[in-house]
Amino acid sequence: MSNLDVKPAPTTCGGEPGTGPVRDLLPARQVQLGESTMVRRLLPSLGRRMVGAWCFVDHYGPDDIADEPGMQVPPHPHMGLQTVSWLHAGEVLHRDSLGNLQTVRPRELGLMTSGRAISHSEESPRPHAPLLHGAQLWVALPDTHRHR
Repeated sequence: MSNLDVKPAPTTCGGEPGTGPVRDLLPARQVQLGESTMVRRLLPSLGRRMVGAWCFVDHYGPDDIADEPGMQVPPHPHMGLQTVSWLHAGEVLHRDSLGNLQTVRPRELGLMTSGRAISHSEESPRPHAPLLHGAQLWVALPDTHRHR
């Protein structure tokens, strides 16, 4: 959740005082999404379920989809989280059960919050750009907001 306080009190975050930043190199695993998109999933991984509120981190592309259908992820539900879609190349059409329809383009972020439930699909529009490259990060909502 974003801190909407215009003058927040400073807080210390991180590891032990004086130890500096913590760096973990996480291996990605290949995960099939929908019919045609393969992502490299960094979170969750064995030994590291989350980093802060981030519970999934997926990276896809750059993929040559000039002669392919591109991303074709059919409607699926989400509950208790936010997804942040960040596109580097190509376009992704987001459609959800609330009637929202939005195309995410390069250098744009798509943000979807799903408390109680929402179903959505993601697909490359027709026609589409020859390359698809992006990332999707998932945020676990705090318990107080999980079922809104």
